[in-house]
Amino acid sequence: MAAPKKGRRAPASQGHPGRTLILVLIAMVGLVGGMFYSGTLTPRLGIDLAGGTSFTLAAQNQPGRPNAINETNMKTAAGIMERRVNGLGVTESEVQTQGSNHIIVNIPKGTDAKQAREQVGTTAQLGFRPVLTTTAGTKTPEPTPNPSQSGANGKGKGDKASGDKTKVQPGTQQSPSSKPTTQGRAVTDSLKKAPSAKPTPSGKPSTPPAQPTPPAGADIPPALQKQFNALDCSTKKSRAAAGEKAANTKPSDPIVACKEDGAQKYVLGPVGVEGTDVSGAKAVFDSQQGQGWIVQMDFTSEGGKKFGDVTGKLAAKAPPQNQFGIVLDGAVVSSPSVDKAIMGGGATISGGFTQQSAEDLGNMLSYGALPLSFKIDDETTVTAALGGEQLHAGLIAGAIGLGLVVIYLVAYYRGLALVALASLGVSAVLTYTIMTLLGPAIGFALNLPAVCGAIVAIGITADSFIVYFERIRDEIRDGRTLRPAVERGWPRARRTILVSDFVSFLAAAVLFAVTVGKVQGFAFTLGLTTVLDVVVVFFFTKPLMTLLARRKFFSDGHSWSGLDPKRLGAKPPLRRRRGAAPTTKEA
Repeated sequence: MAAPKKGRRAPASQGHPGRTLILVLIAMVGLVGGMFYSGTLTPRLGIDLAGGTSFTLAAQNQPGRPNAINETNMKTAAGIMERRVNGLGVTESEVQTQGSNHIIVNIPKGTDAKQAREQVGTTAQLGFRPVLTTTAGTKTPEPTPNPSQSGANGKGKGDKASGDKTKVQPGTQQSPSSKPTTQGRAVTDSLKKAPSAKPTPSGKPSTPPAQPTPPAGADIPPALQKQFNALDCSTKKSRAAAGEKAANTKPSDPIVACKEDGAQKYVLGPVGVEGTDVSGAKAVFDSQQGQGWIVQMDFTSEGGKKFGDVTGKLAAKAPPQNQFGIVLDGAVVSSPSVDKAIMGGGATISGGFTQQSAEDLGNMLSYGALPLSFKIDDETTVTAALGGEQLHAGLIAGAIGLGLVVIYLVAYYRGLALVALASLGVSAVLTYTIMTLLGPAIGFALNLPAVCGAIVAIGITADSFIVYFERIRDEIRDGRTLRPAVERGWPRARRTILVSDFVSFLAAAVLFAVTVGKVQGFAFTLGLTTVLDVVVVFFFTKPLMTLLARRKFFSDGHSWSGLDPKRLGAKPPLRRRRGAAPTTKEA
């Protein structure tokens, strides 16, 4: 029986080069379309190329800690600030200490400077304080002997908070536990701004009735009660003054404080649970119970015990003393009440949060309390004049280098230079579009070192083409025609390219892991372009060479194809005599 005919079907390694090229084209069109869809057509630039805002923060000692300003605390504060700013998606921020008591924070253009200022300047001194009394945020009239102004159990008409309710519950709301839990009950307003007072028919604005005296059982010093009555939280200036004074009070002393929006004011007892007892916090959208955006808090083992003890004591008291105020830098961000002890080391703050307010609170709390308090001494706008000049010079150098590479490719490889230039073009399109899309996605910003990394990648990519071309030319020198030379040269070229790119990517990964600031931009860009080099060579250069090998211009070895056997000094095809043992030739 005759043996089946062989050799008519293309080798398996050739696959479907046309389909592969179409997939690459579709990916390029999709990336470009994503740029136009997102409205971002240029990469996000770093502070050295686009300018930005620079903050100078001065450290201040906290009450009871006169020697807190030291090198260790300054480094800790700088690290926390850097993580906070990066939580806004600003990966090109610069946070560094200056001198013994200053920290410099540089934010690139395109970032919300106001939001960054609030995140960086906020010391996040968190404390859970029991509520002794509360009333509307306006100035309280002096108490009169009239007993009708406070109820028998200490609850006046002003006890009820205006606005949406806030809930504090144990654990997380997203993954219910099989263990029984104790639920807290909501009675207070959330971070939403309370509705403004409406004018009455007489033309005067109506305000909630004030509670001039504390409820029964409240132990408030007369001086603190007088300060509470005189406090007016209706203006931003007065709230800021009250917050600064409360933030500078020792944790063991009671304070008076305003709600963030000024709707309520409080007399709060000593701190029961400190911010350092919070191990983490994050914003989550609760779709299971319909609470909207919530903030989930986890406590340390010691903090969980403290929180359970505090909530257990508060639950035994009458309103409003069954509430605890969550005080952040002297301002009350929430004041929920409980009717049972909340155990388990976790709690959820809910009620009226927007996505932004929940993320802001979670971001500040999750990165812990700073060991020092800071004030912004200076805020300046940084220009990109120097960086622009350096970028211009760098682009000129890159263009000269690219021109020399093109001249070399054309002079030495002739027709193959078109393949190399087309591959470089595909690599450039992929690199540009991905860098542009990474700006709004992860906050990637292109700085001068990153531009250097992209320029270095041109040489890495060109080197991969040269390795493959030389393997093909070696096969032709051994007497093979172009089509088998393309396929036989690919496995050896592939191994060399993968090893070279792996070493380059490993170096970029190590550099990214052990460095900070702008050098990370260089490492990130180098790693990205190295990965794209593998993608382009495997999915564009190789399939394109497979297709061109079928064209007469290249397959016949035209003198301008770069694959002319005569110019390469090819040996004549080896022929064997019938019956002679085959000889092997080392490649």
